[in-house]
Amino acid sequence: MKWANKNTILFASTAIAFSIAATAAHAGAFAIREQSAYFQGTSFAGYGTSGETISAMYWNPAALIGAQMGWTIETHGSVIIPNSEINGTLSGGVVGTSSIGSGDIGLDAVVPATYISYRPDEKWVFGIGINSPFGLTTKPEQNWAAQFYSRSSRVFSINVNPSVAYQVNDMIALAIGVQVQYLDVSLKSADATSGAGFPRSNEIYGDGFGVGVTAGVTIKPVDGTEIGIGYRSGVGHSLNGQLFAGGSRAEIDLGVVMPDMVNISAKQNITDKMRLLGTVEWTNWSRLKSPVATSTVTGAALTTLHFNYDDGWFFSVGGEYDFNEKLTFRAGVGYELSPIDEDIRSTRLPDNNRWWLSAGASYNFNKHMSFDVGYTHILTEDTNINIDPSHQDYNPAFGTYVADVDSNVNILSASLRYKF
Repeated sequence: MKWANKNTILFASTAIAFSIAATAAHAGAFAIREQSAYFQGTSFAGYGTSGETISAMYWNPAALIGAQMGWTIETHGSVIIPNSEINGTLSGGVVGTSSIGSGDIGLDAVVPATYISYRPDEKWVFGIGINSPFGLTTKPEQNWAAQFYSRSSRVFSINVNPSVAYQVNDMIALAIGVQVQYLDVSLKSADATSGAGFPRSNEIYGDGFGVGVTAGVTIKPVDGTEIGIGYRSGVGHSLNGQLFAGGSRAEIDLGVVMPDMVNISAKQNITDKMRLLGTVEWTNWSRLKSPVATSTVTGAALTTLHFNYDDGWFFSVGGEYDFNEKLTFRAGVGYELSPIDEDIRSTRLPDNNRWWLSAGASYNFNKHMSFDVGYTHILTEDTNINIDPSHQDYNPAFGTYVADVDSNVNILSASLRYKF
């Protein structure tokens, strides 16, 4: 028992440290979907149902009910390799006409996640997840054509989510959890008043904490069938920071509410070795409207950040096959409806609808230790940017910007699961 306790603490400490070292990235809008190497291999089909991995708690805390007696610790990591280039023409502003391309605006990123569960009896399971739910890093060439609309963009988050699940009966399990989330935002653009050669940067940045909840249910209506319904609430943040613009600096407050999410997952046994999986996810991005940065001294509005996204949707189907007692293969395909369309698409985040193509596997070393790998290739539909007088970002001093975007993403994921 002493050995188990010491190793539990060591493993947990290492995994938590790994999570805190997260580098921001983005999926649909700037949410990060890469929270599980296990479900990476299915394009996240079935991610809210119980089973071999407790990482399902991120989407549905009731899926914790699949945890074994005692302690389970998992650490997951994804390497996201994006490639996104913007090529277009700026015209009519202070610098006249420019067609300098952005170069690759996407930066490679590491997204870790850690999950710990403790099951004292048949009825109760306690768990905690440490994740980075939202992230974004884009950085075009410093003096590219649309530098007055954007230079660099960074969003970083850490979320700690303790949860508890309860087995009501053989059919139903319920769960609830709390989120404590830290958010850090920095947005830079060139200052059009500082000259056309190498203009200085304007910047808005801030950080702060917020609190939310999670909840979920799993239902097993018949043997071999499971349905999971999960909810992650929005988290409101009052970001404290600074606005640097036109050579002056001001202390600001910026109120931002991250979207809530509802998902429905299903798992159906086809044979003793084969399972069919599916997921439908809705994300309430439309609540992220146009946050206003106000002066902490006077309360006056200083600048507005225009988002005005639509809601996002994600659909995926997949399956897994137990090759033998140690090795399982899985695959899946997903389709994501981006909350961003051409009417509001910006140079900071030229997002669009996309296809997810995934494959993965798990290997059980022994009854305690398992290893997962997953790979996804994301294909983005043809994407255009058209910032003209009808666009929410348009500024006549900057000019009109019309461009095409070429992008794709490769994701490699791995996890280590250990049951004490």
